[in-house]
Amino acid sequence: MNKSSRSRQATNRDLDTIVETLTLAFADDPVWGGWAFPDHTRAGAQRRAYFELCVECALRHRWVRLTPRREAVACWIPPGRIEFTEEDEGRLRTLARTALGDHASLFLKGTDLFTASHPNDRPHYYLSLLGTHPAHRGQGFGMDLLRENLARIDAEGMPAYLESTNPANLPRYERLGFVTIGAFTLPGGPTVDTMWRAARA
Repeated sequence: MNKSSRSRQATNRDLDTIVETLTLAFADDPVWGGWAFPDHTRAGAQRRAYFELCVECALRHRWVRLTPRREAVACWIPPGRIEFTEEDEGRLRTLARTALGDHASLFLKGTDLFTASHPNDRPHYYLSLLGTHPAHRGQGFGMDLLRENLARIDAEGMPAYLESTNPANLPRYERLGFVTIGAFTLPGGPTVDTMWRAARA
């Protein structure tokens, strides 16, 4: 039994821990560590506020998974569900304008590209966020968690989709069966790769 084979469903009680893990895990990410929050003196707090909104939205779908000791987290949106409701979109836009000032417009154009690139024509599991706390990085927690989650998804005969905001992660996803199906470039920022994993029996 590998270290994450007993992953559990996260609850609202895990919110603070999950947000802390993601805030730290994405500190050096080309998108969420640089482009999205360019003011380095405030980036940590801004990233934390954004991820808190994302995780709150994901938790309602009951498919946020944690390793047993909460070293890594995977936020999934199940088939037939949406990540952000219209109300959530309004909260996102208010958050961006309040926290990011002049950068808000660029940030929101970028998040709109994530939405526009999403393959809505076929049901699938959507991996919105995957992160490992830096104290446990390099030990395989994140990929083992993802592998275990995909086994659950395979048992349902469903495909999976993700956006890779860091090109260094592409080989890791490819080893688990994801293939690149497209890409988009954020305004004034890096390129994001979109990846799909076909359903398996």
